[in-house]
Amino acid sequence: MQRWAKGPSYWLTPLTVEMGYQISHTEDLPSMKPIFVALATGFYVGKSPYFPGTCGTLVALPIVWILNQLGPLSYLVITFVSIIGATYVAEMYEVYHNRHDRPEVVIDEIVGFMVTMTLIPQTAITLLTGFILFRILDMVKPFPISYFDKHVSGGYGVVMDDLVAGLIANLILQYLVLRTTWLGVF
Repeated sequence: MQRWAKGPSYWLTPLTVEMGYQISHTEDLPSMKPIFVALATGFYVGKSPYFPGTCGTLVALPIVWILNQLGPLSYLVITFVSIIGATYVAEMYEVYHNRHDRPEVVIDEIVGFMVTMTLIPQTAITLLTGFILFRILDMVKPFPISYFDKHVSGGYGVVMDDLVAGLIANLILQYLVLRTTWLGVF
């Protein structure tokens, strides 16, 4: 651990202005704190070999249900704080592993689904529809989601494309809830 004592400038070297920093001496870093790994991977659900993003979104279902029980103001505040926390955790994970948006990082899917269900009446149909809309948008990544996915780096970039997917899914859900009877909400 002698080299770590020299400070972060020793192990961080500029890669490009867009990409931020890369770790050049990972063997000299202290191991990543288990809480960052647990949070980044949705309590290890993201390490699933099959559809980690979908599994991460499944983790968000009970979180959204619980937050809805707290009321809209609490839901909004906790979602906002979660977005900031997710950005920080994703950034730490990215810097440590020297790779942008690793598949096991699903904290972005969790906060993206929280955005999807913001101010939506909670029923089984709205949760299922929101889940499907969010997953389709997150996997297909139409514009502007694809723009954020390709052009924004760091933890902010990891989270931003999912926030945009969540916002688009939320707007579609808002329309369906307010202007149609398709979801059974009047």
